[in-house]
Amino acid sequence: MNISWDTLKNRRAELIEKLANAGNLETKERVSLQKELSRVSGILELHAKVEQLEKLKASTEQDAAQATDSELAQLFKDELLDLEKQLIAAHQALENSLVPPDELGNRSVFLEIRAGTGGQEAALFAADLVKMYTNYALGKGWRVSVVDQSFTDLGGIREITLYIQGNGVYEHLKYEAGVHRVQRIPKTETGGRIHTSTATVAVLPEAEEVEVNINPSDLRIDVFRSSGAGGQHVNTTDSAVRITHLPSNVVVTCQDERSQHKNKAKALKMLQARLLAHEIERHETEQGQKRKEMVGRAMRAEKVRTYNFPQNRITDHQVELTLNKLDIIMTGELDEIIEALREKDRQERRARAVV
Repeated sequence: MNISWDTLKNRRAELIEKLANAGNLETKERVSLQKELSRVSGILELHAKVEQLEKLKASTEQDAAQATDSELAQLFKDELLDLEKQLIAAHQALENSLVPPDELGNRSVFLEIRAGTGGQEAALFAADLVKMYTNYALGKGWRVSVVDQSFTDLGGIREITLYIQGNGVYEHLKYEAGVHRVQRIPKTETGGRIHTSTATVAVLPEAEEVEVNINPSDLRIDVFRSSGAGGQHVNTTDSAVRITHLPSNVVVTCQDERSQHKNKAKALKMLQARLLAHEIERHETEQGQKRKEMVGRAMRAEKVRTYNFPQNRITDHQVELTLNKLDIIMTGELDEIIEALREKDRQERRARAVV
């Protein structure tokens, strides 16, 4: 990639000057400039490191060529091997830094899972997906909480929204969105026949305050009594919250917390995430980009993965990866699949790399 490093240095100086006089800038523009400055500065620092290592390598090669002592010559050789390793790593880091970043990659997410076709079996499969993603998230050190959920009488899940908080959650989970298909013998099946059912997953990055401006007059807020598990867990106060965004008719519900205030705050975050997803979808449609890049935000009918229980096989159709260890993956060991998806994402962004 041909890059004008002087132009990049001039851009850094320009950004520093703009931010030094940021009094007249809107918050959104200032945040955007700060992010760009951070990226440009990082690229230039990595480039400087590569140049420094290349000069040191050239100097060491010259010293090695002039060395007359065999022991000294071996020391120079060892040093050159170490410098070569450092250079390879530095070049790779620089190349990666030139790839357009996913601006939403570090966000927390709202993960929506809904039972699809297949009745009770689809709901039971949705419950299995909830356990899988919860275990994966906890293994990464992320926090998982429930925003809203609805069960079937057999213990399956009609729909659930998880709030997964942590660094890089969206970067890891964004390609999970879409239709997940399961092939197995349902617990309710007496004839031993294999059934095919589905569940849909949507992954919504958490919105920042400056990205989604919600007018309070555009909201209708209703409170009601949470549905509980019975017994001592029954909520006897009207703490559940339903918020309707009137212009878009988007409705969100939260009844996980016993506090109405906490439920309202979580529901507002969920509303912001949905409105941000709608805005991203609208922008990308205008730009004419393929929805394949954002699987699940709109094209939820696209099948992304098949779980074949009789053969203990799982296939991710986005990277054409098949693994014969479904039992292990269902416990939350998703790294092999997710890393393949992340690598595909990096290659696609590298192909569009622009500084």
